[in-house]
Amino acid sequence: MKYIGSTNEYFEVVTISKENCYLLKEVGNERLSLLWFNTDNNVLVIDAVQYTFNKNQIICTTEFHNIKPVQIQGLQLLRFNRPFYCISNHDSEVGCKGILYFGSSNLPIINLTNKDADILETAWKMLGIEMESRDNLQLEMLQMMLKRILILCTRVYKSQENFDQLEHNNDTVVRAFNFLVEQHFREKHTVSEYAKLLNKSPKTLANLFKKISHRTPLELIKNRRMLEARRLLSYTNEPISEIGYQIGFNDIQSFSRFFKKNEGSSPSEFREMHLSENKPSL
Repeated sequence: MKYIGSTNEYFEVVTISKENCYLLKEVGNERLSLLWFNTDNNVLVIDAVQYTFNKNQIICTTEFHNIKPVQIQGLQLLRFNRPFYCISNHDSEVGCKGILYFGSSNLPIINLTNKDADILETAWKMLGIEMESRDNLQLEMLQMMLKRILILCTRVYKSQENFDQLEHNNDTVVRAFNFLVEQHFREKHTVSEYAKLLNKSPKTLANLFKKISHRTPLELIKNRRMLEARRLLSYTNEPISEIGYQIGFNDIQSFSRFFKKNEGSSPSEFREMHLSENKPSL
């Protein structure tokens, strides 16, 4: 089911199976996706990393994620674009910027409890009813249902990632840091640079992340650069020296040392391996 508005608003809800899993590979400008797995043993390669997703797990992806279905049992896909609902402009409403979208070097995986799944199931059914509506309130109602789903997913993810350990408003600082890294990882590579943008000290940022994550702020910056390197090596033909330059290295030797230290293989070895695996999917 799709909704296309008069000013390019796009919203889609579809059940994905083995037969139509090619839809997962489709990308569109400024489109965000939410994948809710309702079966076990779904295998996807996302940005050159293979994952297995089981029932009542959710992932949130952007137009920049490269998704290759390997084994699909069944899931629900929700996809929308910026004109339909901009999470950056409406961050005060849903609070998912910097954690579910645009802010993690590691793919956020939401694990629903049975209670969470029941609530989401109800919201999804109401969403399906509204998709069939054709009155002048349809856009507003669909946006409201999307917000409910995003708020639920944000609450669950914050709970499982121990955001309740943070004092008042400090979760906003963490999300802002994540979002800034997403924006500036190519040219800003130190914690102090981001601390300055946030008017915080590097020590303050380190203490905040220590409460909710086993990764330090510096590791998150490094991981985001590595994510981009893997994407470019796997899905483009750009020279390795140019890829290194794009993520902030002035020479290929420095980039190669950085990549091998974190990946265990050189950029050229990594590219060769993933090009050989780049066979037609389901």
